[in-house]
Amino acid sequence: MSAAAQHRRPRRSRIARKLAVVSLGATVLALPVIGATSASAATTTTVTATSLGYSNTLDGWIRASLQVMAQHGIPGSYDGIYRNVIRESSGNPYAINNWDSNALAGTPSKGLLQVIDPTFAAYHVSGTSYDPYDPVANITAACNYAAQRYGSIDNVWGAY
Repeated sequence: MSAAAQHRRPRRSRIARKLAVVSLGATVLALPVIGATSASAATTTTVTATSLGYSNTLDGWIRASLQVMAQHGIPGSYDGIYRNVIRESSGNPYAINNWDSNALAGTPSKGLLQVIDPTFAAYHVSGTSYDPYDPVANITAACNYAAQRYGSIDNVWGAY
């Protein structure tokens, strides 16, 4: 077969060939990342007062926490939680203590029941947020800690 009769590929510039290879490589690399992102995002559901049908207020946060606590066998009462919340934060979920010994050591107490990060992490209750400022997560973790240490949040009458 003569050279003139052979099938010839269309001429592409060298840059066009390189761009095709690079974009194919980027697509292949991006596929696992895209799959991992969408799969992990679908697996997490966080309980909030409103997701449980309660108002986004101190009353609703306490009632939602009591519901989660009951599901996990954590003792405590509305009155015990309310009393401690008012003493610790006056009901402000964003309260932070920047002056006590915990704060001076670099771990200030945070949230409604003034929990430090290591205690919050150790006593976190599954299904609640990992944010110590989240009212339901803060109350539930603090009550879990109080239950382990004092038998119940109802037995806490001062700083704990």
